[in-house]
Amino acid sequence: MRAMARIDEWKPVIAMLVFDLISAVTTALIKAALEEGLDRLVLITLRQLVATVFLSPIAFFKERNTRPKLTLEILVYLFFSAALGAALSQYTFFYGLQYTTATFAITFTNLAPVLTFLIAVLLRVESLNMKNKAGAAKIIGTLMSFAGVMLLTLYKGVALTHQAEPSGQHAEAAAAAAESGKKSWTLGTLALLANCLCFSFWLLLQSRLTKKYPALYSSTAYMFVISSLQGGGLTAAIQRRASVWVLTKPVEIVTVLYTGILGSGVGYVLMTWCVEKRGPVFTSSFIPIIQIMVAIIDFFFLHENIYLGSVLGSILMIMGLYILLWGKSRDASATVPSVKEEEEDKEKQIKS
Repeated sequence: MRAMARIDEWKPVIAMLVFDLISAVTTALIKAALEEGLDRLVLITLRQLVATVFLSPIAFFKERNTRPKLTLEILVYLFFSAALGAALSQYTFFYGLQYTTATFAITFTNLAPVLTFLIAVLLRVESLNMKNKAGAAKIIGTLMSFAGVMLLTLYKGVALTHQAEPSGQHAEAAAAAAESGKKSWTLGTLALLANCLCFSFWLLLQSRLTKKYPALYSSTAYMFVISSLQGGGLTAAIQRRASVWVLTKPVEIVTVLYTGILGSGVGYVLMTWCVEKRGPVFTSSFIPIIQIMVAIIDFFFLHENIYLGSVLGSILMIMGLYILLWGKSRDASATVPSVKEEEEDKEKQIKS
């Protein structure tokens, strides 16, 4: 029994590590596809359609006897879950990824758990008592994370790795591209901040949705259908050319299939399951691991340099994140005994 309990405890950890690996490869593929000219909205729409085709049969057969009825309230939850967790979240991330680097984009997403905590405090989902050690840890962790974001954004520093520099005409073209990229870097950073906000709201919304509609596969499939309609409608309104929907390059086809089946289909199910089992803050705590994986892919395959500012900012953000999570765990461990004491008091009152 104890061995089974330990295995159950490790299941969410293993699930999030698998999700991290899937996310790292997904990020690298998307970066490569966007650089090849694939439209962001088209990628979102096709990715969600592939995920729908992949997951719908599984949801239908696995939950046909346990699936609750859809109500208007659940449909509203699903609509906003699709908008925040898929359409808006992916678009803002793709925009930021296109105008920054894969490592920078993933590093910036470390801010999501901190924003999740702040929003949860404002909505009174999370408690904050600054008089005890747990509350102080939460404040310190939040401030350190924001300091890491500022350092990451404002300070680039020297290159810690040295990729082969282009020469001749290629060097002139690279310099012109770099100058143009600097103008869009701020917009990319703002887009990544918006992505963090969308992701934070989605985590909090998803924790409520899983309680109201516990059919995990079905709710995720519904979310994919709605988000593909949202993305498709927006694409049709903005892009008048039918040619944008045609995938001609191998990297575009591989990106759509991989991100649809694994990035969305398997990834969202793993994340939603972990939110249900261990909560949104636990799920967010595994984001820094993606950063390490993406940095390796970014350097060896996308040939991007790693800079001092990114390393220092990342260290501050990750330290702040885990200090925040330590405060959360202290709060949780303090809450469990108090709940047990209240139950024992109630039982004594009933007996008396």
